[in-house]
Amino acid sequence: MSAEIIPFDYATLRVVWWVLLGFLLIGFMMRGGIDLGVGALLPHVARTDIQRRVTINSIGPTWEGNQVWLILGVGVAFAAWPAVYAASFSAFYSAMLVLLLALILRPVGFEYRNKLRDKRWRRFWDWCLFAGGVVPAFVFGIVFGNLFQGVPFKLDAALRLAYEGTVFGLLNPFALLCGLLSLAMVVMHGGMYLQMKTDGKVAERARNSVRLSSCALIMLFGFSGLSLLVWIEGFVVIGPIDPNGPSNPLLKTVERSLGAWHTNYLELSWLFAVPALAVVGAMGGFVCATFRWGAAGLAFTSASLACVIATAGIAMFPFIMPSSIDPGSSLTVWDASSSRLTLFMLLVALAVLMPIVLAYTAWVIRILRGRVTEAYVRENTEQLY
Repeated sequence: MSAEIIPFDYATLRVVWWVLLGFLLIGFMMRGGIDLGVGALLPHVARTDIQRRVTINSIGPTWEGNQVWLILGVGVAFAAWPAVYAASFSAFYSAMLVLLLALILRPVGFEYRNKLRDKRWRRFWDWCLFAGGVVPAFVFGIVFGNLFQGVPFKLDAALRLAYEGTVFGLLNPFALLCGLLSLAMVVMHGGMYLQMKTDGKVAERARNSVRLSSCALIMLFGFSGLSLLVWIEGFVVIGPIDPNGPSNPLLKTVERSLGAWHTNYLELSWLFAVPALAVVGAMGGFVCATFRWGAAGLAFTSASLACVIATAGIAMFPFIMPSSIDPGSSLTVWDASSSRLTLFMLLVALAVLMPIVLAYTAWVIRILRGRVTEAYVRENTEQLY
């Protein structure tokens, strides 16, 4: 296909794919975040075996489908941002390995928990499901925390990547803070979902979890923003960079300075509405949990999750993966993408596939509406987890 017949210029396609990558990440946190949050809350909201079965089966029919968002996100990173994909899997290899091991525990836990009635057997798999909820959420936050501080990698003249970090270097104070923020997000979201999908003691404990986690989210979110302003140096492009230029990160000059991550907000003050909406969403979740408004509460917590992630993306733009040891090697929206033709062909493919994913997700939500109760689990004990 000739470049002349592609209806978008290179810069536009790059921005579109940056937005789509964020959209897929938000989609995963809104749908998969429910599963992670429910898993993280399992020991707290469910004290008896029947309560644990109610909790598990509230997400039983949907957790597999929700992984599609994560798979799409990884696929987009590989196809549209190959340099980012390669650098991230080098820099975060240990974190990714822990993440995958934790995610593997979830399907195994779902499938094996109900095979035996032995209490110790079920308790073991319950803790596996708990780990499968807490660990991925915490690791996602740690990854974002390290992105804000820069990742210790550099590129040579042939664009070959060399990573100079350590596993323990990832576990720095700001990254751990972001890990707690990510965990608070999914606990709030999963707790709101449990309030809507269950009743009795499980729903009541879930409401309390939403109130606590929404307050924690607001405090951690605010402290994270303050840290980026006062203590964490950001990155800014000061040298020439062509949005329609080649994908070569070494053609620009980058400097680090305090407050750089707030530059986009200061240049376009209306963007402050995004972090403000993140706080409003969390406050709305608190109110809805108090008054037992399930569906409205889930809309508020979904908006809060989306705006927290969007806040981070806007702050970093145009950076996707900055380098702490060689800022000039940092990967940005303008110099880390696939070719213009590749981005356009991928956009056509996604335009066909994404409506199918969205329609299926909406259909599943509609078909599986209603509460999971103890009576329902007892009546269908052989068919459920």
